[in-house]
Amino acid sequence: MSSTDREVRIARTILDLAHRPADFDPLELLHDLTAQASALLPVRCAGITVLGHDGTYAVYITASDNLCLALEEEQSELNEGPCVDSARQQRPLPVTSLTRPPGTLRWPRFAPRARQAGITAVAAVVLRLPQLPLGALNLLIAKRPYPSRRDLQLAQTLADATSTAMAFQQQLADQDQVRSQLQNALDSRVVIEQAKGVLSAHLGIDVDEAFKRLRAHARSRQQKLTELSAQIARGNVPADLLTPTR
Repeated sequence: MSSTDREVRIARTILDLAHRPADFDPLELLHDLTAQASALLPVRCAGITVLGHDGTYAVYITASDNLCLALEEEQSELNEGPCVDSARQQRPLPVTSLTRPPGTLRWPRFAPRARQAGITAVAAVVLRLPQLPLGALNLLIAKRPYPSRRDLQLAQTLADATSTAMAFQQQLADQDQVRSQLQNALDSRVVIEQAKGVLSAHLGIDVDEAFKRLRAHARSRQQKLTELSAQIARGNVPADLLTPTR
């Protein structure tokens, strides 16, 4: 039985998500998860919402693009939406339409805003470790065909591979240590947003393109994304990052 190119890519993606160096950047790992989910699944974009330390509130942490990030922020402000529900309840969310009549909408305040942004359906899978809920991988969908049951199984596998890395190469880490990783990622999110803004302003490009350049620069130099972002946020921008691409 021969393998397809997509099957090979899926296998490589799972391996990449599950096996990281000991000093990996948690936020970069989580962003890789959203990027790969968007690339491998029939979705418009993907984001991650995690639980706070007491497990009662959910907050967005990263997204595959700025559209998803904006909608995650909306849900945090409204305290309503699929990302919030999936993270809190730690249950997968099947594909759910946002185009039903107003009186039947599950999220009456969030759904109209998502539709205005071009999102017609949502789904989610859980991000978890044994006996330790972490959050959810949220999938935002713009058009048919919607993700199938097998697509959602793949999404869960990608999330599980990421959780494996968070648990240090399949050995369950201390729960406080994993929580600390997530808190570091939340803290890093702020400085990365600042760095994206600096590059966007300097180069006259949108923030999604700024983030692509930021990540590419960090990877080409084997530098942590958060370290490069902190450097830029302090005003020390590498000269080659400010050179417009042709």
